[in-house]
Amino acid sequence: MSDVVEIRAPAEQTEGTRSQILRWLKSVGQEVVADEPLIEIETDKVTVEVAAPGSGTLREILKQEQEEIAPGELLGRIDAIGVGKAPAARSPEANRVDSAATAAVAVSTAGGGAPAAADVGGLPAGQPGQPASLSPAVRRLLAEHGLEPNSVRGSGQGGRITVEDVLQHVRASGVANKPPTQGIRDVQSGGSRPSTVSSPAPSAVEIRGEIHRVPHSAVRKRIAEHMVHSLLHTAPHVTTVFEANLTAVLAHRERHREEFARQGAPLTLTAYFLQAAVTAIRAVPEANSRWTDTALEIFDSVHIGVATALESGLVVPVLHEVHSRDLRQTAEGLNDLVSRAREGRLTPSDMRGGTFTISNHGVSGSLIATPIVINQPQAAILGIGKLERRAIVVEEPSKPEGRIAIEPRCYVTLTIDHRVMDGQQANRFLQVFVQRLESYPA
Repeated sequence: MSDVVEIRAPAEQTEGTRSQILRWLKSVGQEVVADEPLIEIETDKVTVEVAAPGSGTLREILKQEQEEIAPGELLGRIDAIGVGKAPAARSPEANRVDSAATAAVAVSTAGGGAPAAADVGGLPAGQPGQPASLSPAVRRLLAEHGLEPNSVRGSGQGGRITVEDVLQHVRASGVANKPPTQGIRDVQSGGSRPSTVSSPAPSAVEIRGEIHRVPHSAVRKRIAEHMVHSLLHTAPHVTTVFEANLTAVLAHRERHREEFARQGAPLTLTAYFLQAAVTAIRAVPEANSRWTDTALEIFDSVHIGVATALESGLVVPVLHEVHSRDLRQTAEGLNDLVSRAREGRLTPSDMRGGTFTISNHGVSGSLIATPIVINQPQAAILGIGKLERRAIVVEEPSKPEGRIAIEPRCYVTLTIDHRVMDGQQANRFLQVFVQRLESYPA
């Protein structure tokens, strides 16, 4: 009599998000080892791995790739009769899944691809270097640089390839990004292949030249849904714009940058923006709230989401308890959070519980933007434009006409849920925010 081990989705999930199966790393009938990565699950913003809860043979898969799942939902079962033995009798559904997988292998072989059981890139199927067991971030990096998995030495558990392994290989070998090849292609994680699905033309106008078809990732679909939902169906948006003089901030940063760096807290301008946002929130508490049908819920604690642009899309990891952090602690927390976002190491808890959001869009050259409140049910999002030196007329009592000065300035915008705040409150918020930035000691 064999034991059956259930595979379930993580019980915890970010409030208001949805999860789906991104990829099974094993097929029905394959051996699994306890605690090895078995499934990749994608939420709105992050991808997490589910480890095998026991050793044995993957008996059945109940939730397929791209299917949405609920916290704690049963995803599959492992037959723990012992590695190497034949799997126990499977349900009709599992047999249908197995048949579909066999048919898919036949189609792939007919099209020139290798069957799933064959070696891939010199590695046996199911081994750590095989594309099926690579994280999305690793697959993306390998594809960008035209690398085969077996060319990179893995340092992770069981020899798995990590993001740092790929970056180290690129730095050591000087591999350059390879552009897409000719033809119409589906650009997918781990490489590209000729598209076999015809797409309807976007218009009657013929497009000359090559077309590269990039299927929407689950993250990009979620971002699109949130944008449309927030703008058209939930919150009426209003944006106000101020200009901030960053002379004091830059001088303060120059004096303390080396000291902070020695303490493991690289001092970025974003750290100053978060500190100033807390001051402004204390002056206008409604900016740190959420609208409900019966009341406005204002939060005492300040947890700020920091919009971070990645190649796969926008993520908004949350720096918690900003109200209780000083400038050094804020810089330290930001460095950790943003680094892990860019390395693909965010966890669901990193995305949970934001009460306010900052988008520093100026890092990519934007002067003014009006970000949408993408993180419902938050009430406001702060936008920071590009820092640049501008000629400014400075008022002086001794000179009625004023004088011209060159100052480092940027535009700051606050987009609000108009149900929560009016323009006067939004203006007050930015007034306090700017004053805080301009008041650092000389």
